[in-house]
Amino acid sequence: MPDLRHIACCPRCRSPLDFDARPVRCANPACEFARSGFPSDCDQPVLIDFQESVFTRAAFEDRSGSVIADRDDSGRSWRTRLWALLTGENRVAPAKCREMLQIVKTHAPWVAILVIGGGAIGAGAEALYLDSAVQIIGTDVYASRNTNLVADAHRLPFRDAIFDGVWIQAVLEHVLEPAQVASEIYRVLKPDGLVYADTPFLQAVHEGAYDFTRFTQSGHRWLFRHFEQIDAGVVLGAGSSLIWALRYFFRALGMPDRIATLLALPFFWLRYLDYFARGRPNADAASGLFFFGRKTEGCLTPHDIVAYYQAQDSRAAGGRRRRPI
Repeated sequence: MPDLRHIACCPRCRSPLDFDARPVRCANPACEFARSGFPSDCDQPVLIDFQESVFTRAAFEDRSGSVIADRDDSGRSWRTRLWALLTGENRVAPAKCREMLQIVKTHAPWVAILVIGGGAIGAGAEALYLDSAVQIIGTDVYASRNTNLVADAHRLPFRDAIFDGVWIQAVLEHVLEPAQVASEIYRVLKPDGLVYADTPFLQAVHEGAYDFTRFTQSGHRWLFRHFEQIDAGVVLGAGSSLIWALRYFFRALGMPDRIATLLALPFFWLRYLDYFARGRPNADAASGLFFFGRKTEGCLTPHDIVAYYQAQDSRAAGGRRRRPI
């Protein structure tokens, strides 16, 4: 268990926290959270500035809203396994996980990586948790065995420049202000720190009232415009997008989710066509996209982002490396 005293701070005023108090409180006497303190969820502090969040203090205090949807954190339920059969596995994340570890461990024998949305271990991120030289700090909007605290990514409760890497997988579609979250990621990363993000593009709403945004490949790159690109591309291609569309088409006809999933199942083979899809057309129709980059002091311009789209070619799809922009 990491000592949060050295890395955590108040999400509102950035002051140190008093972890000896019950509940945990902000150490700044002028701050509201010095008086009210922070609630807890399963003995983990809920370090959320509720004034600036879609989540409310009451939801945690009456324990009715800390988990915003039923989740299979084990990945073993029949529904999770059936959906995995339909959409296939994320082949990009494991490779980027290994690459991130290789890069950050060349600078120091011990590194800290922040996982945003880490209530359940993301597909392909297992290696982060198995490396004894890596300290994982897990956050989500609910507490789980994989988290150390509950936080809203719009106002990360961490001090500046303390993490070697940030891993944010299937999260940015669920935040109101993705640019603010990207700015927070930039703030908490050390110089040359790394970020890996994969985010849906052509996927239907899948978290009810907490699903807000989708990104094209260019939009995803612009979101991380203050980072140098190491790699970027398609996680799941056009075939997977078709499967998402079919399942939700059946739901739109009034069929229960279970029946809609079963009706889409015979079309699982469409995802295998993603192996043959290439280039800009595949990125333009992708189910999900990724960005892997390094914190830098530069920034893309609007002209750069137009050139970025035009530079995509037959080597740009499927997670293949390209010239950084």
